[in-house]
Amino acid sequence: MTTIPELLKHCRELMTKAVESTKRELTGIRSGKASTALLDTIRVEAYGSLVPLNQVAMVAAPEPRMLTVQPFDKALAPVIEKAIRDGDLGLNPASQGNLIRVPLPALSEERRKELVKVVHKLAEEGRIAIRHARTDTLGKIKKLEHISEDDKTRAEKDVQKITDEHVKHVDEVIKSKEAEIMEV
Repeated sequence: MTTIPELLKHCRELMTKAVESTKRELTGIRSGKASTALLDTIRVEAYGSLVPLNQVAMVAAPEPRMLTVQPFDKALAPVIEKAIRDGDLGLNPASQGNLIRVPLPALSEERRKELVKVVHKLAEEGRIAIRHARTDTLGKIKKLEHISEDDKTRAEKDVQKITDEHVKHVDEVIKSKEAEIMEV
């Protein structure tokens, strides 16, 4: 038989995963600073299949507006360069021997506003995941047998408290990401 503390623990875990997932999604969104996570979506045609860039090269961010990509196999440098250029990120890599430099152009005001909209969309998805966890947990609490109505009501209030905490956490993450994007 499931108990209220078990349900609350499971609810908290689901909501924490939703917050972590939202954070992970946001690292891929480009702000003013260089982040190695920016190239996580890039796939490279290597050894007969598409593989993530970080499996065929080392990515580093030595400067705020520069990423460097160092292929493990020199022969892959042109393929990696092409994959980054074609990666829909608006980046223009330049090869220098075994090192590929990826300068990050400054973001225009218009592009910043578009990115903020994307950030808000991702935040809403995170909030929806949190609310799904709440709805699921509340449904399970209602179905519990041999538990007083007072205990169920108290548990429902606890679930709401956990939900509010996690939504607030998502809002804080969004606020900091938005400030990071809008920073010139």
